[in-house]
Amino acid sequence: MSIVDTNAAGAEAEPSAAGRRADLDGWLNSVRDRAADHVREFVRAQCACHFRGLPDEDFLIDLLTEYGTGGKYLRSTFAYLGWLSAGEPGDTALRAAGSTELLHAFALVQDDVMDGSAIRRGRPAAHVRLADWHRGEGLSGSSERFGTSSAVLLGDLLLVWAEQLLRESGMATTALDRAWPVYDRMRSELAVGQFADLLNDARGFPELDDVLAVARRKSGNYTVRRPLELGALLAGCDVEVLEVLRRYGTLVGEAFQLRDDLIGVFGTASVTGKPGAADLWDRKATTVVVLARDLAAPVARERMSELFAAAELDVTDVEQWRELIASTDAPDRVEELIADRVAEAQHVVSSAPLDSFLGEALADMAVRCTKGEKR
Repeated sequence: MSIVDTNAAGAEAEPSAAGRRADLDGWLNSVRDRAADHVREFVRAQCACHFRGLPDEDFLIDLLTEYGTGGKYLRSTFAYLGWLSAGEPGDTALRAAGSTELLHAFALVQDDVMDGSAIRRGRPAAHVRLADWHRGEGLSGSSERFGTSSAVLLGDLLLVWAEQLLRESGMATTALDRAWPVYDRMRSELAVGQFADLLNDARGFPELDDVLAVARRKSGNYTVRRPLELGALLAGCDVEVLEVLRRYGTLVGEAFQLRDDLIGVFGTASVTGKPGAADLWDRKATTVVVLARDLAAPVARERMSELFAAAELDVTDVEQWRELIASTDAPDRVEELIADRVAEAQHVVSSAPLDSFLGEALADMAVRCTKGEKR
C-alpha cells in the first residue's frame, strides 16, 4: 500500500493550501482536534482490550484518555507539518503524528512522579488520582505507594502504545523504516535528558551551558525538532528540506524550553496549572535560576544557593527567591535568547525552498509555541 493510498480517505477533509493560509488559526485547531480524535479512539480501543474486567475500568480509561488527548498538541502539529514537506494531507499522517502525543503523555506521568507534582493541567496528577482511588476503595497498604507505582506502570503502557499507534497508523512499511531511527533517538533523548536534569538538580548549581544542553535534549528536541524530522522522514522529503527543518526545530525547541523556564519562575497557578513558581518549589536548576545566580551580587548569590539547597521552603522563601531573580538581568537575558532564536528560525524557513504555506505555518508556530502561557 502506498503512502498516497493510505491518506486518500482523509484528504477530502483537508482544505486547500489557499484555504489553510486564509484561516491558519482554524486549520491548526482542526489539526489538533483531528489528531486528538484519532488518539482518543486508539486509547479507548486499547483500554477496552486490556482493561476489561479490572475494578473500575472506566476510571482508568478516562484517566489515560485525558492524558493522551489533553494539551496543545504541539508535537503532533509539528510532526504533521513535517509530513506536509513532501506528503499529501490525510488521516494516516494525523494518526502517525498523534503517536508523539502518547509519548508526551508518558513523559508527563513519569515527570509528575519524579517531581512529586500534585497538579497537572489544573487537575490532580495521575499518581495523586490513583492514590485517591485506592484510598476511596478502602484497599490495604499505602495509598501513596500504590499511586506512584501504578502511575509508573500506566506511563509505561502509554510509551508502548505510542509506538503501536505509529506502527499501526497505516503508513507504508518503507515510510516507517525511514522514520524509526529518529523515533528511537527522540525516546532516548527524552530519557537521558530527564536523567541529566536529575543530576543537575542533585549537584547544585550547574553551568549554564550544561543546563541549555539538557533543555535541548530533554524538551526542545522532543517537542519540535524530532517530531518535525519524524513527519518529514515518513513523507520522504529531500535532504535539503530536512536540514532546514532540523535547524528550525533546534532553534524553536530551545526557545520553547527557555519560555517554559520563565513560566516556571514567574508563572501563576492559573497560568501553569501548577502552583506559582513551580520550578522554585521543586528547586530545579533551570536556565533562569542558574543565569540569575551567575548575574547576582555576592550576597544575593549566596542567598539563592541557600534556597536551592534548603530541605523545605515556605511561601516567603519562594517569593524572596523570585524577587532576587527578578532583580537581576536574567529574565531580560532569557527573553533576548528567545527572541533571537525565534527570529533566526523564521529567517531559516523564509529563505528555504519550502512550500509557501508550510513556510508561513512554521514561522507562525515559532511564535505560538514560544509565547504560550501553559506549561
